[in-house]
Amino acid sequence: MQRLLIVDDEDRICRFLVRAMRAAGYEVDAVGTGPAALRAAETRDYDLVVLDLMLPGMSGVEVLRQMLRGGTDRRVLVLSAVTDVEARVGCLEAGAVDYMPKPFALAELLARVRSRLRAPPELVAAGGAVGRAAVGFGGEIEIGEVRLDPRRRTLEVAGERRGLSSREYALLLHMMQRAGDVCTREELLSDVWGYSFDPGSNIVEVYVRRLRAKLGAGRIETVRNVGYSFVTGTG
Repeated sequence: MQRLLIVDDEDRICRFLVRAMRAAGYEVDAVGTGPAALRAAETRDYDLVVLDLMLPGMSGVEVLRQMLRGGTDRRVLVLSAVTDVEARVGCLEAGAVDYMPKPFALAELLARVRSRLRAPPELVAAGGAVGRAAVGFGGEIEIGEVRLDPRRRTLEVAGERRGLSSREYALLLHMMQRAGDVCTREELLSDVWGYSFDPGSNIVEVYVRRLRAKLGAGRIETVRNVGYSFVTGTG
């Protein structure tokens, strides 16, 4: 039986979520403060943590950071009334596997919980729901002066090694595997971030901009109103 931890200081919501998750077949613990959440995560292994951001004792963002600092394979789904773009992007960049706003529909929350629990552990360790393209690829990809090694997760540009975050790696791998093709924004949100919806942020654009800074000019082309393409003729 998969084990969930609910972290929410609203007792009514906490009880509701516990009942709903148990009815769905999960083993569930619940706590109402940030420090209690960290203590629970230290003493038991949870398959998924459902985390509110507005908590007494410690902010949910700090709880998220500390939980993921202790183990990158942990899955944390943020469920919060804080819905501004900066908060959503910040939590996703910190490693949350999903972000769902309150108020919420229980059917959608259960669907997202099931989806995140189905993700293979190696995807979670790579930085959340990083996309199907990151699994099962054996050899290096070399296009011009850009070389990406999926086994070691290393990038070299003109012989110089460049560091990549987990999300940057997943995005670059996806685009290089489809070099010359146009990757739509919707495709990248789905395959790299695991979204079946648009979260209403510029997260794709932010990460493309970061990759361009590391790859150099001319390697990722913007296809206006469609998406992006890794250029095969550079270098």
